[in-house]
Amino acid sequence: MNPNTKHVIGCDEWFSLSELGIPAIKARIDSGAKTSAIHAYNIQTYRKDNALWVNFEVHPLTNDRRTIVRCDAEVVDRRVVKSSSGISEKRYVIKTVVALGDAHWDIELTLTNRDAMGYRMLLGREGMKDRFIIDPSQPCINGDIAPETIQNLYVKSKKSPLGLKIGVLASNPNLYSNERIMAAGEERGHDMQFLNIKQCFMKLDAENPEVHNRGGNCITGLDAVIPRIRPSITFYGAALTRHFESMGVYTLNSSQAITQSRDKLFSLQLLLKNGLEIPTTGFAHSPIDTDNLIDMVGSAPLIIKLLEGTQGTGVVLAETKKAAESVINAFKSLKANLLVQEFIKEAESKDIRCFVVNGKVVASIMREAQPGEFRANVHKGASTKSIKITPEERRMAIKTTKVLGLDVAGVDLIRSNKGPLLLEVNSSPGLEGIEDATGKDIARDIIIAIEKKLGWTIPSV
Repeated sequence: MNPNTKHVIGCDEWFSLSELGIPAIKARIDSGAKTSAIHAYNIQTYRKDNALWVNFEVHPLTNDRRTIVRCDAEVVDRRVVKSSSGISEKRYVIKTVVALGDAHWDIELTLTNRDAMGYRMLLGREGMKDRFIIDPSQPCINGDIAPETIQNLYVKSKKSPLGLKIGVLASNPNLYSNERIMAAGEERGHDMQFLNIKQCFMKLDAENPEVHNRGGNCITGLDAVIPRIRPSITFYGAALTRHFESMGVYTLNSSQAITQSRDKLFSLQLLLKNGLEIPTTGFAHSPIDTDNLIDMVGSAPLIIKLLEGTQGTGVVLAETKKAAESVINAFKSLKANLLVQEFIKEAESKDIRCFVVNGKVVASIMREAQPGEFRANVHKGASTKSIKITPEERRMAIKTTKVLGLDVAGVDLIRSNKGPLLLEVNSSPGLEGIEDATGKDIARDIIIAIEKKLGWTIPSV
């Protein structure tokens, strides 16, 4: 084909996929990618006329999770594709007709979750070969579409919840983790409600216990609650969780599991009792015992932790015995409870976060503190990367959650010369860092865990 006859396209364009029922979807034009891809989730395969077909849902519009198109297509292949972040994924491949203006042609699309990407579709080299010249400096050369026109095209594609009624019990609706869980539940067809802990109050009644929102509205009909409780409001958040349990509502992490996991000393005692290894740790009530406490864990350097601290706060590295004495006595003068723990030098300021959902490690990352920091501060500006944990580390993470009774948890480990050691457990682990590092949809795993517990399946269409 003469290059002068090729059509010019911009860095992104609006396409239509009529066979999939998608009247308009903006795609990123990427000559660096070989294959084209479309955002897909709730992917299910089935047989039709002895051929493999796939049924899936698409959010065709960026930052719009309520507009949903259900699609069916025959599977033409299943192949391994490496994303721009270097993560390999085995994807289903379909063939369909794509249109740009008056032009239309067949295209192969891989199905993948592009929630974290800026575009719901990507047009790669194979999808535009011998057809286009790209002007990367201009968007939508072939015409933009007004937002009101888009909304009119998709007016019938707003999905009404057909699933469970799930509450997210937390403090901040705009927190990344809470937003992701709410969105993942809606994607799966559930009615998601955000319940602000500080705006809920309880009616204690043997026959008719209730929880009300500020304003007096009674919260009813919930099938499940996902507690995501800040350490500072553990007492009231756990009390609310316990009250929902008394109302017969399933809670993903029970009130008892949350309470005992938040008590660092009690949780470490439970874990040790069940054969799980931790760094040598000491606890004392009186400042008079400071010297003995330091010697008991192997002298300096050592770690000093407030029992109420979380995500690296209230954690100090004391490099000398004199510094340790000063820090311990200062904390004790404030009537603060603390743990003294041996410093694992060979860990090299790194730790491992294992994200466990329903008895399975669904993702794991290594976190490394910035130069000049130490392991306890890996939460603050740390570098993270996806890693493959050892079978021993996997068993330790899973056993930890079972001992504490947690359905969902972030389990922190370090590697020592004598094997993996357990540091602590977070019953409301954040999703942002680990989803970014691994590319995994952990929020979806959390929702699926609830579905399995309650025996819910996606309704057939």
